[in-house]
Amino acid sequence: MANAPSQLDRYHRQMLLPRIGAQGQQKLLDATALIVGCGALGSVIASTLARAGVGHLRIADRDFVEITNLQRQVLFDESDVEQALPKAEAARMQIARVNRQVEVTAIVDDVNASNVEKLAEGCDVILDGLDNFETRFLLNDVAVKRSVPYIYGGAVATLGMTFDVLPRTPGGDSPWERADRASPCMRCVFDAAPPPGEMATCDTAGVLGPVVSVIANLQACEAMKVLVDDWQAVNRDLVHVDLWDNSIHRMGLETARQRTDCPCCRARTFDHLEGAAGGGSTVLCGREAVQVLPPTRSTSALDLERMAERLRAHADVRTNRFMLRARFTGEQVGVELTLFPDGRAIVKGTTDPATARSVYSKYVGS
Repeated sequence: MANAPSQLDRYHRQMLLPRIGAQGQQKLLDATALIVGCGALGSVIASTLARAGVGHLRIADRDFVEITNLQRQVLFDESDVEQALPKAEAARMQIARVNRQVEVTAIVDDVNASNVEKLAEGCDVILDGLDNFETRFLLNDVAVKRSVPYIYGGAVATLGMTFDVLPRTPGGDSPWERADRASPCMRCVFDAAPPPGEMATCDTAGVLGPVVSVIANLQACEAMKVLVDDWQAVNRDLVHVDLWDNSIHRMGLETARQRTDCPCCRARTFDHLEGAAGGGSTVLCGREAVQVLPPTRSTSALDLERMAERLRAHADVRTNRFMLRARFTGEQVGVELTLFPDGRAIVKGTTDPATARSVYSKYVGS
């Protein structure tokens, strides 16, 4: 067809930028980004990178779309809520409508020590769309171990922050180290995860949609700098934003950068990556819900239809190919169980892990 647009036409305005150009655009098209968490931050990151032409996106998220997500999670709509679609799958479908040139792999799973290295294999950058520090430290471990840039971001209430981890390597020969741009890792900045109750969460403090978009787009921009190899442009500070108070601060990380006692990037011990995986439970931010992992992962998928038949005496049940959802009646009224083919479950209606595990054991099995 004589007037058919070329593959690069949609990126014309972006390619006019001297720091990107045709060569940089080709690097974006050839790149692979791993986005862990596809909620408020992750959905904006995924949308921005897909529109920018990052050719391969791996989107990992354990959750499904709910009505309260639509205030700030830009890849989803009401039909996704009605269908109870997993966020990663809904994101893949929406990106396909926006840019068919981008290959999206949707991973509907919990990211943990048993699978994170496989997810990160072959990735050029890791982006943080998470709401908990435990998994962030896990991403930090794999980023340092595999020498992959990691872009941290967080947002709650009207506040947000982000910084880049460009990890030191044993040989000191990464492109960012050759450009003298290595930066401290997550554990250089935060010795350990904050204790429970110390940090505000979206459940207790709420979250302003625009601050999520600001932080996520800062993260996406940093990823683009990494992917086009513009190491002099990457951010080396922690950027802190209070959007309601109109304040943006850059906090130098020189003290953290000079640490020689970091257990991760200096001693190269990867406590979170080498920790026990499976059989745990996690309270989910803003959900009054607990995720329960099975004690062991089965190699075969759970038969959701068969499980639905078992549960119908106790609950209103609906299924699709991604999950089973049971809203209990009787003594468990108010409790909702969402069960995935890998045996993972989300128990809604409680924030007590023991209660959630009890529901799982009673209706699914130990």
